Amino acid sequence: MASSSQNNFDLNDVPNVQPEIRCSSFLSQKDPLMSNASVMLDDAVAASVARGIITPQDEKLLADRTDVEAINDSMALSIQCASSVSNMARRLQVRGSEVQELRTQVLSLQRRNRSLQQENKELKKLVDSYASDMRKRCSELEMNTNLIREQHESLLQKSLQISSPEA
Repeated sequence: MASSSQNNFDLNDVPNVQPEIRCSSFLSQKDPLMSNASVMLDDAVAASVARGIITPQDEKLLADRTDVEAINDSMALSIQCASSVSNMARRLQVRGSEVQELRTQVLSLQRRNRSLQQENKELKKLVDSYASDMRKRCSELEMNTNLIREQHESLLQKSLQISSPEA
């Protein structure tokens, strides 16, 4: 399986930009790193970055090893760092997916909420209309009740007059 690489990178091709001080946790013993500093082109920068990664305990462990063992340990550390970065990227990707899913749910709930608010407005109109109709009917019933009561009293008096003998 032969693979031909179309992308040839020239490590000596550095853009001509003004260096800016980089706020980084990787600080050399003398100066902060510049944004145009390259780990691949400058051994001092690579050492400075490595110093920021390797703890004093690691330095003690590496001091007692041969160059080959130190290189192997450094490679193992690099692989572990790459693995950690990869794991972090996976976790961030999962979190990003969770956030996207939650955003989708929020949008769905917002649409549902708007729909329910519209439905509530329509129901409120119906309830107000029903209440208005009931007030009218109640007034009509009160007037009819009063009219019937008056007619009843009038009939009662007439029947009392008819049933009582005139003396």
